Amino acid sequence: MVAENLIDDVSTEFIQSAVADLRDARLTSRARRQPPAVRFPSPEALGQAIRDLSAALYPRRLGGFRDGSEQEDAFVAARLANGLDILRQEIDAEIAYWQLESAAPFDDDHASTLIRHFATTLADIRASIDSDIDAAFIGDPAARSVDEILVSYPGAIATLHHRIAHELHKLGAAIVARSISELANARTGIDIHPGAAIGPRFFIDHGTGVVIGETSIIGSNVRLYQHVTLGARSPLWDASTTPRERYARHPIVEDDVVIYAGATILGRVTIGRGSTIGGNVWLLDDVPPESVIVQPGAIRLHGAEADALGEALARTRPPARRMAS
Repeated sequence: MVAENLIDDVSTEFIQSAVADLRDARLTSRARRQPPAVRFPSPEALGQAIRDLSAALYPRRLGGFRDGSEQEDAFVAARLANGLDILRQEIDAEIAYWQLESAAPFDDDHASTLIRHFATTLADIRASIDSDIDAAFIGDPAARSVDEILVSYPGAIATLHHRIAHELHKLGAAIVARSISELANARTGIDIHPGAAIGPRFFIDHGTGVVIGETSIIGSNVRLYQHVTLGARSPLWDASTTPRERYARHPIVEDDVVIYAGATILGRVTIGRGSTIGGNVWLLDDVPPESVIVQPGAIRLHGAEADALGEALARTRPPARRMAS
């Protein structure tokens, strides 16, 4: 269809010129980097693996299972086998990539071993997701059921991906895990690094623009709103960066903390248990337990101040459009 709409002949001069330019750019790039792996983990394949794993975790709600309970285990087994086999193949591709930089060979069954270990975490992953959904139901009066949250809330979708990706990250499949987190980011606008450690009953309300960095540690029963950033603040190319700043560079959020929309918390600071962080707050320091941190409240202008601001705003408005007579 593209050829019909654009060009019918790949030998067209400008296509061949572009191909040659891309070849030169490719070879230049490869000369500065390691040789390319035969295959690299595929986001498309990993998307199918996540769909299969989601179906195994929640056969009726996410897998579309409609038969009786006596067939449910067989359905779960089939979807799980397919999802784990895809994961094994993609982890195998990642291992081939890292093998180019490794002095010692990986075991031939390394990917299969990782998959067997990962399979033992699935029941705990399900329990963690259940706790996240329960927290969302308690925390959002607009929610009508836990099933609504599971199938439609961006925060639930992102945390489901994260619970899977985090276990794979811990097992050493860093690229596969990161790719899974980016699938969630593309779908929800929520960016959670798979290295982040997140406790149970975690709820992201709305969610768009939330960023949680690699070394973040989040306790239990924590709630975040949209556009919250748990980030780092020291650039890694700064020669003065200490090991602590490099490897522990994101915030610690203790239990029972609520962080409202637009808050930015940077560096290895600790937000104490039971604290509330108000919207649009900028934090670079520790916060004691049971704190309430807010910006100064908005003020109402009166008299000459109000008039002056009104006039200044009026000067920035475009001229009124004249209606046709």
